[in-house]
Amino acid sequence: MQNFDFHNPTRVMFGKGQIAALAQLVPAGSRVLMLYGGGSIRNNGVYDEVKAALAGHTLLEFGGIEPNPTYETLMRAIALVRAENIDFLLAVGGGSVIDGTKFVAAGSLLEEDPWTIFEQRAANVQGALPFGAVLTLPATGSEMNSAAVVTRKATQEKRAFASRHVFPRFAVLDPTKTFTLPARQVGNGVVDAFVHVMEQYMTHPVDAKVQDRFAEGLLLTLIEEGPRTLAAPEDYDARANLMWTATLALNGLIGAGVPQDWSTHMIGHELTALYGLDHAQTLAVVLPSMLRVRREAKRAKLLQYAARVWDLREGDEDARIEAAIAKTEAFFESVGVPTKLSGYGLSREHVEPVLAALEAHQLTKLGEDRGVTLEVSRKVLELSV
Repeated sequence: MQNFDFHNPTRVMFGKGQIAALAQLVPAGSRVLMLYGGGSIRNNGVYDEVKAALAGHTLLEFGGIEPNPTYETLMRAIALVRAENIDFLLAVGGGSVIDGTKFVAAGSLLEEDPWTIFEQRAANVQGALPFGAVLTLPATGSEMNSAAVVTRKATQEKRAFASRHVFPRFAVLDPTKTFTLPARQVGNGVVDAFVHVMEQYMTHPVDAKVQDRFAEGLLLTLIEEGPRTLAAPEDYDARANLMWTATLALNGLIGAGVPQDWSTHMIGHELTALYGLDHAQTLAVVLPSMLRVRREAKRAKLLQYAARVWDLREGDEDARIEAAIAKTEAFFESVGVPTKLSGYGLSREHVEPVLAALEAHQLTKLGEDRGVTLEVSRKVLELSV
């Protein structure tokens, strides 16, 4: 295990009724912009609770942030921030709203086009507006990390950046606010969190026993609680466990000091940008094929995963590996997320544009060992059809 600097300043307020804490969490005298998505927060009570908690603050609103937040929409938010002298942002929604708010927080302070954040790998981000988050959809972990993904519709690009300047100051997590989520969003959230863990765990052994067992515990929790949340939407304990697991899956802790992959995500981003698939849908498609194509490079960890997560401990090694991958696919399907491109109306003819996009974005040496070349990506995608 390598040396590492685990840095995470986000304060988490977890549990029923925690939205009321916004009155103290948001600095007095702030000019606050609340950013949200399509309006579901008006139906589940979150909007009214946030407004009540911030009754003593100057509060403006910006709605309409998409499930894959777009540069075009977020630039309108940046214009509003500048016009109204906003000095604090509040993201109210799921990972897309929080990701978009991170871009707004950093982009509002730049003199150049904020898209340069991606072109310069966030080297030009020297500060950001402070912001907090009220999470309504457990999935991405964005409420407790410093990364964000934004789509530019005009060029069909989906790009990511990370900067210590865009950690949320706080995150409010109330599991009761997830009770009314559509089953599709719940299933997507389960898959998203699962693959986040896998990207940091499924590499090669480095004797990082704490991170390994922590990751395996998160995977087991998702396997137990994912179906439970779908079967009993108002089971508080199930929702609480899912929400906390999704946060811990990508707050930096399980990835500290260990190799990380992220090739599944990079290929998935191109599928979303080109064909509009939900982020989690792309992950469910790509991960099983990636594991099959890369089984030799990941053999030791795949056998560990098979034993510790799926209790597959006896028999031929290759058979155990294949059984573990098959169980992973079956789990994704069990929470309503298809694992083949054909399940989304895509076929082999849709593979070539993805490869062209990967090449255009210089994503030709991916993975923990940079072994996911364009040819490997081709094999993965063709196996995913």
